[in-house]
Amino acid sequence: MAYRFCGNEQLDFEVRVLLGAAWQKGSDPGEVLATAAALGDADGRRWFEGWTELGRRVRTDGERAAAAGRRTSARDAWLRAAGYFGTGLVSADALSDEGPLLAVFREHRQCFDRFAAAWEPAAERVAVPYEGTELPGYLFRPPGGGAGAPTVIVNNGSDGPVSTAWTMLGAPAVARGWNALLFDGPGQQSMLFEHRMPFRPDWEAVITPVVDFLVGHDGIDADRLVLAGISQAGYWVPRALAFEHRIAAGVADPGVVSVADSWWHHFPPELRELFDAADRDAFDAVLREGFAQDAELAASWRWRAKPYGIDSPYDLLSEVARYDLTGVVDRITVPLLVTSPEGEHFWPGQARRLYDALPGEKAFVEFTAAEGADLHCEPLGRALFEQRVFDWLADRLGVSV
Repeated sequence: MAYRFCGNEQLDFEVRVLLGAAWQKGSDPGEVLATAAALGDADGRRWFEGWTELGRRVRTDGERAAAAGRRTSARDAWLRAAGYFGTGLVSADALSDEGPLLAVFREHRQCFDRFAAAWEPAAERVAVPYEGTELPGYLFRPPGGGAGAPTVIVNNGSDGPVSTAWTMLGAPAVARGWNALLFDGPGQQSMLFEHRMPFRPDWEAVITPVVDFLVGHDGIDADRLVLAGISQAGYWVPRALAFEHRIAAGVADPGVVSVADSWWHHFPPELRELFDAADRDAFDAVLREGFAQDAELAASWRWRAKPYGIDSPYDLLSEVARYDLTGVVDRITVPLLVTSPEGEHFWPGQARRLYDALPGEKAFVEFTAAEGADLHCEPLGRALFEQRVFDWLADRLGVSV
């Protein structure tokens, strides 16, 4: 799409995500456009402050509505506020210290908690047992309780807030009379910011406990579990499905084979040569010099690197290289839908690679610029995404809605 909201590619994308969230009441287009116009090409600090200010204003509107007994207005305001706080957090690493990050994350989560409690019926706060600790989550059900209906396990990406996971996958599931489980896995949201637990490549170790939890949960049909993921979960979903076969169907939006490829797009060949030569010290020195000269690059690197918990750029990319499906994709037998948006800038071409390698039942769904549904995770094509993806899921699960 020719129009842009911000010169920074990542921040421009975040505006598009917010605009798309309006389809499920996760934002108000006027609030988003007014804030984006006021910020323009502001630096990371001003971006953080601008969206945080909007989040607090909308949260206050929600509190006033709640005090007046206006449940629907309060609920909708809290969801929008959660999304605006989450957008601000994207640039928190541009600040001189991390102090505000945790505080604003908790403001974001408090708003989403209030939204979830005001949902009808109220979402159930859950804790999934996981390796001596617990993964927090929310189990949303439709009016009537959703007993026997499909349940979508919503697998978030690398850095998206829970409010985005809700608008992109949770809300459309519940709108169809299905259940939706949102959770924080290792390296995601509360498990990162509050517990400092990093990502892991063997995501089946995360999803199997989630499935165990749901199979024993009241009103959940164990034969109608769906695992759907966005962004980097385009790797995690098929990775988990290679080992966890109790899932009835999966969605990878977009399909990802090798996570590390997204890290190399903007690096010169000389840097890749240093990495391939295992020259750790030289590789780290070059990148750190680049960070010192480019504050925007440094902030973006810190944000993307944070969930891995590794300081050395060389060691980090060595770890990310482990996130690769090549050796396990032939084990996937669960029906899997792979999306491929035109203009995918993180993992171009990987959706087709994944689809071609899948041995079992599969679907390849493209989204184009002509449809207004291009770019990573189809930020402005949410209605079309829901129609195609959830209709495919309904066919697989034998449901009519």
